[in-house]
Amino acid sequence: MVIFSAFWTIGTIIEASLAWAVMPAFGWRWLLALSSLPSFALLLFYPVTLESPRYLCMKGRIADAVHVMETMARVNHVALPSGRLTSGHRMELHEVADSSETAQLVSARKTNPVDHANKSGIGGLNAILRLLSPNLVRATLLLWTVFLGLAFLYYGLVLLTSELSHGNRICGSEGAITIETNHSNDVNLYRNVFITSFGEVPGLILSAAIVDKFGRKLSMSSMLYISCLCIAPLMFAQTESLTTVFLFGARMCISASFIVLHIYAPEIYPTAVRATGVGIASSIARFGGILCPLVAVGLVHACHQTAAIMIFITVMLVSAVAVSYFPLETSGRKLSDHIAA
Repeated sequence: MVIFSAFWTIGTIIEASLAWAVMPAFGWRWLLALSSLPSFALLLFYPVTLESPRYLCMKGRIADAVHVMETMARVNHVALPSGRLTSGHRMELHEVADSSETAQLVSARKTNPVDHANKSGIGGLNAILRLLSPNLVRATLLLWTVFLGLAFLYYGLVLLTSELSHGNRICGSEGAITIETNHSNDVNLYRNVFITSFGEVPGLILSAAIVDKFGRKLSMSSMLYISCLCIAPLMFAQTESLTTVFLFGARMCISASFIVLHIYAPEIYPTAVRATGVGIASSIARFGGILCPLVAVGLVHACHQTAAIMIFITVMLVSAVAVSYFPLETSGRKLSDHIAA
């Protein structure tokens, strides 16, 4: 999972370097167009992506799971172990027990399509309700809190890299001087964003070093507390170089914590709701990205830098406390398949 997260870091650095090269000369439209090109390449990979054998076993589709593993073995030039694949599959209450019931359900759907449509319409709601069941409600609400907080912090720090410098010019200079210097420092702003983006590289290495040694919960919370120390000096105006150094450290810690969170979230959910749980938590995180410009841009431009940094510190502390209340430390534990487990 840490190696997988490295591709996000590489993409972030490439995007920062692209912005530095394109934005000052060609503007944001060209940057947006060039940044979207790799997305089309993703379409080529979806048809060849294999289904999860663990998911197939949970659904009782043993033959399909064997076929997927045979494909994996053939691609990797290895042989599957001898023997017969078995699984601890058991039916959940919402699953159909046998083929006769399946036939009855198919017949009912054909005779009553309106009722079937209504049931399909509430499928998404049922998935959310399963995440809020007594066995999962604590983990779900805490995960939503931490995903929201870390997304707010991650994207907020990206914005602060340029906005703090820009805000200092606005609040510390006359309007005429600001207009003259606004464009002359654009290249420096993109350079600073590029530099702080490299903070994710040591964050990646750090997360790989501590995620198993110290566990998921301690790794996340310690990184969040350290990020508070990194960003606290920015409550007061600093030189451009010091601002970049402090933001570099904060971004390193936040990215490390975010990586560990993406490892922890799939581990705490059982297979029956793992994709749904992680997907909804990731969707909740988007609200953090929506809210952060109100603080990182709005308050800084209004000359309330201290208030903006205090809000970031508060979000870091709340997220760290939420991590400490996670119900399980998943390091070294086997993955569960069912909610009852």
